[in-house]
Amino acid sequence: MRRKLLLLLGLTGVAGCSEARTVLTVYSPHGREQLVLFEERFEAGHPGVDVQWVDMGSQEALDRIRSERANPQGDVWYGGPALFFSRAASEGLLAPYRPRWADSVIPEARGQDDLFYGVYLTPAVIVYNSEAVSIDEVPRDWDDILDSRWEGQVLIRDPLASGTMRTIFGMIMYRGLETTGDTGTGYAWLSRLDAQTKEYVLNPAILYQKLARQEGLVTLWNLPDVLRVRDQGYPLDYVLPISGTPVLVDGIAVIKGTENPELARAFVDYVGSIEGQLVAARLAFRNLTRTDIPIDSLPDWLIEVNAELKPMDLDWALLRDRGREWMRYWDAHIRGSGRR
Repeated sequence: MRRKLLLLLGLTGVAGCSEARTVLTVYSPHGREQLVLFEERFEAGHPGVDVQWVDMGSQEALDRIRSERANPQGDVWYGGPALFFSRAASEGLLAPYRPRWADSVIPEARGQDDLFYGVYLTPAVIVYNSEAVSIDEVPRDWDDILDSRWEGQVLIRDPLASGTMRTIFGMIMYRGLETTGDTGTGYAWLSRLDAQTKEYVLNPAILYQKLARQEGLVTLWNLPDVLRVRDQGYPLDYVLPISGTPVLVDGIAVIKGTENPELARAFVDYVGSIEGQLVAARLAFRNLTRTDIPIDSLPDWLIEVNAELKPMDLDWALLRDRGREWMRYWDAHIRGSGRR
């Protein structure tokens, strides 16, 4: 049973005592470190709640919510590209809720009909092993990753489960469409990347480990994760591509059919609150969608990134509508073909 009772038994002179806590289930790709931060802080303000998170990729979260439509097992979906949330909203998987901080975020972070909101901005970056690759050798833009220097040195998080990689691949396809009017240019680029790729890695933790062990030297990934693992001592660093980069609006939503709608809404309120936003920026390297936080409250890393960041202009609706088609083609016709 999903809604479990946690019995805390203690000896007294005559009998034991018990305390029941309500489980709040959160589906999220944000990783253990960040999820523990929010679990502990939310529980401190809500002593009767046991936050239990399920760490999974963005696509996996969407697929799971779809599969549980008739009997929802999660309460909150916390993290993933807005285009995924938009797709879930169109499929009737999310419950409307206008959080207390709704008027404080950028317009791009406000989902249609209050079905989801964006809490973070997540740039895609080029990542490299800083012990094995000198600053002069680092790829500076997307096309540089196709240079023969990186043949067999590229590691890629499996795109089918990853919102980050699906967005990067979608950006490549959109860029090709803008240039030539058809999908051939984008698929050719992805085929060349496949030829460079040593391995499609199962999850982010394995990706960081393999890069640190120099089983591969470069990858394409998201900025917050790179900063976090670098802070933990991994020899990894990043480059913001000079031509621009997709900046994902990272969302949060109440799952339709949750057994605990009030608690789910309270969790959404906390994540987007000023306290929650500053926790994410200072301790989890998250860029923010709120516009009312004074710049002198922000960490130095965020001020520096925002000064350098060049968001790429993308047709997000097109990526939402055609992304699955592009990924199916990539999986059927491109994955592994370059190396063969």
